[in-house]
Amino acid sequence: MLQAAGESGGGNNFILIGLLALMFVAMYFFMIRPQKKRQREQQEMQQGAGPGSRIVTIGGLHGTIVSVDDDTVTLDISDGVQVVFARQAIGRVLPTETAGDAADEVEESAVVDEPADEVTADTAAHPDEAPKKN
Repeated sequence: MLQAAGESGGGNNFILIGLLALMFVAMYFFMIRPQKKRQREQQEMQQGAGPGSRIVTIGGLHGTIVSVDDDTVTLDISDGVQVVFARQAIGRVLPTETAGDAADEVEESAVVDEPADEVTADTAAHPDEAPKKN
């Protein structure tokens, strides 16, 4: 009788070990693997940034890369103002704008609105009535 009770308990141990293994596999696919992929993409982006690239640092500073060393980048943040940052401080690389793209944006934003009708004492007192034009 004792022998039968011991055999039925052994099956539960295999199920428990299987569930723990399944939990670790799921944790790898849902947590560890995506994090490593993000780290690899971030590192490739930081290594790919070169002179002339517009970047934003992790502190929010915008600038253009002037020179690149193994571990540092020199940014031009204003006319004549250059600062040196660690390469790991690059938060993202901004897309480069061509001169044609910038001119198109300026033309689109330069739409002239028609002047609004003048507000007179009559229209201010009776806003529901349409203003009379002479």
